[in-house]
Amino acid sequence: MRVIVLGLGNILLRDEGVGVRVVEALAERYILPAEIEAVDGGTVGMDLLDTLAGCDHLLICDAVQTGAPPASVVRLANAEVPALFQTRFSPHQLGLSEVLATLILMEEAPAAITLVGVVPVNMELGAELSPEVAAAVGLAVEALVAELQAMGFHLTPSVSPAGDDENFSFSLTPCLLPAWEEENFKAH
Repeated sequence: MRVIVLGLGNILLRDEGVGVRVVEALAERYILPAEIEAVDGGTVGMDLLDTLAGCDHLLICDAVQTGAPPASVVRLANAEVPALFQTRFSPHQLGLSEVLATLILMEEAPAAITLVGVVPVNMELGAELSPEVAAAVGLAVEALVAELQAMGFHLTPSVSPAGDDENFSFSLTPCLLPAWEEENFKAH
């Protein structure tokens, strides 16, 4: 089974970047089996196509507006996920909708999709999460862990970076911009 844990969001718009921060925390706190790939999807769209093609389960973490109270952790599954992104409040959600639609046409869509979302409090310019959403990161990580455990994976807590392990490190698989987009980005 191949599982992608995808963190989405713009880390420069405070709580909009919570999905990326939660997946970073998951990769930092747990040793993930080889079948699970943690991906920093940022705000990219169609660039995720090859990464997501053919995965068995797509587990997304993102900031979402569901009507739940601010800083709530919510769970949506399968058909609820594309339906949520049709009423987007962030540009990257349109990109993910396009990717999922393309994967369906290519017959490479994930067999299952689950979203663990956090309702944002503050979407203003800034790199820090709001205190309320920052406090919800741990709950969102545990929700991801529960989803992975329900799929039959056993996750082992990793050694703390403050501990004795001098070689501790983690990394997410970045979704890089194509060279032409990167040059365009640098020009602005």
